[in-house]
Amino acid sequence: MMIYQIIGIFIGFLAIIWTILRFKKGKLSPGMMILWNLIWIVVIAVSIYPTLTSFIAKFTGIGRGLDLALVLGLLLGYYLIFKVYNKLETIEEELTDLVREIAIQNENLNVPDEKGDDKKP
Repeated sequence: MMIYQIIGIFIGFLAIIWTILRFKKGKLSPGMMILWNLIWIVVIAVSIYPTLTSFIAKFTGIGRGLDLALVLGLLLGYYLIFKVYNKLETIEEELTDLVREIAIQNENLNVPDEKGDDKKP
């Protein structure tokens, strides 16, 4: 067994444990936990059987195993960027709503400005 295989297996198992712990703490949804665990299982499987990528690549018509890994990595990267972008949009909307609510509450409370004068007569 080559050193990269041992490192891949080790990283895969650590990542699975880390993913499960994050799920138990409530920081990861069940769907994302399953997705990440599947990814790490694939990393472990490819580390144990490196010729597996060549077999799957030939089966799908991609060519070489490395090409398959790059295509899958690129697709996964695009998916994760899409997820982060959607989450960022949601956070921006929530922040805008929160700032708007705070401004309305401050206006209704008749909060004095910096000079100590009331905003309302």
